[in-house]
Amino acid sequence: MMHISESDSYLLIPAFQKVSMETSAAIGELSNEIQQLLLNLPREKTLDGNPLCQYQGFWAQSKFIPAIISFQRHFQAEDGDIILTSFPKSGTTWLKALAFTIVNRARFPLQNSPLLTTNPHQLVPFLEVDLYWKNQSPNLEDIPKPRILATHLPYASLPNSILNSGCRIVYVARNPLDQFISHWKFFSSLQDPNMNLVSMEEAFEKICNGVHSYGPVWEHVMGYWKASQENPEKVLFLKYEDMQENIIFNIKNLANFLGCAFSQAEERQGVVKEISKICSFDNLKNLEVNKVGKYSKFGFYAVRNEAFFRKGTVGDWRNYLTSSMSDRLEKILEEKLYSSGLSFKK
Repeated sequence: MMHISESDSYLLIPAFQKVSMETSAAIGELSNEIQQLLLNLPREKTLDGNPLCQYQGFWAQSKFIPAIISFQRHFQAEDGDIILTSFPKSGTTWLKALAFTIVNRARFPLQNSPLLTTNPHQLVPFLEVDLYWKNQSPNLEDIPKPRILATHLPYASLPNSILNSGCRIVYVARNPLDQFISHWKFFSSLQDPNMNLVSMEEAFEKICNGVHSYGPVWEHVMGYWKASQENPEKVLFLKYEDMQENIIFNIKNLANFLGCAFSQAEERQGVVKEISKICSFDNLKNLEVNKVGKYSKFGFYAVRNEAFFRKGTVGDWRNYLTSSMSDRLEKILEEKLYSSGLSFKK
């Protein structure tokens, strides 16, 4: 493992924090603490060539660690909050669309849903890679309640205020073989001149070694799986493949968990089916907002909204992975998930 040099560590602090260090002694103290922390963390590289550090047992992009720490230390959860969680490229965009539409169906008639003109990632912002990335002390009071927020952090690294409050956590998991292809293709689509994307073979090697943003993937899914088994009223564990197979059942299940079950009248009126159509992959992909002109800022990259909508199919990994590659990762997953009762459909 490599380690971050003292000269490099300051470059990993986001621009807003460099300004803050000059204007706020308190934040400056925290920044110095983070710099010292970064000096001693094991280091690798992400699929796109950015520094990756092992923090609290998982891998995180170095540039996001200050925001992660601010989120962990300062976020105050409210009992009515809804926290959407996932490993990257596991159905996050779909879950955001569904949760937002279900919870706000009385506030916004479906035919006028903000989802029709706004990308799901803007309606449900990420905490560590959006809100706390932009501002160490973001104002979250103006977010309409119930607040719907998202994070990729592992369960064990969530802020205590989330774990100890009455807020609800929804996790969506996806077969890691499809997740890997989706993630690699996502970065491939960005075409950023500053990106140094590794080959698929190199990326696959990293995945098998557990070196991946928020990884290892098996530890990420297991953390939320165990939490959902131990506290099903607090944590709902969804599977992407099951949602594809029976979205109507899963929409009802999600609404029940979030405390806003559909009435018999709503079901008779076809509200559940309409939500499934509005939030479907094909509908979201073909909305004007998700096809042209709109950009979402994720860290250092300006991401076109269309990058979040590639295929959305189950089993697409078969078109990219050799049998030896898929066998290798499946064997690793079988060993890591052994006796947990968790498995993934192919």
